[in-house]
Amino acid sequence: MKSLNSGLRFAVVAAAVMMLAACSSTSDDTGASTSAAPATTSEPTSSIVPGSAEDFEQNVGNRVYFDLNQSTLTDEARATLQKQAAWLKTYPSVALTVEGNCDERGTREYNLALGARRANAAKSYLVGLGVEASRLTTISYGKERPIDPASNEEAWAKNRNATSVISGGASS
Repeated sequence: MKSLNSGLRFAVVAAAVMMLAACSSTSDDTGASTSAAPATTSEPTSSIVPGSAEDFEQNVGNRVYFDLNQSTLTDEARATLQKQAAWLKTYPSVALTVEGNCDERGTREYNLALGARRANAAKSYLVGLGVEASRLTTISYGKERPIDPASNEEAWAKNRNATSVISGGASS
């Protein structure tokens, strides 16, 4: 029975990974510059386990974006964090790590400090919405973990973010 359970778990995880890979798209580099961050979806997906990391990422949104050299939350970022807070209240055993990220411009030290301010801004907003601070940790990766490795405005806008990653308590 234990072997069947772990086999089923593996199959579910493998299926989820394949679904996510199938949903990925390639970037159309037309040279157009945009300062707007990509939109997040809020439509529920029926094949995703409620309370799972996939549920959080796909149905709530796990990333908020910042303007250049800023750690101030935009209206769009606050809206995403409000959805995150509501989801976290529904799943009180889940813990998050908020990862602060920057684009490649600036020194390593500056970007680590800016990433920390971004992660702390997101955490503080979640705490203000009623999420227990003990469920939230922060870390800054500065410019070390870009979403998009390109060197253009579109890539830089994507890389200026705070990403909420489930660090414990989620459903499998």
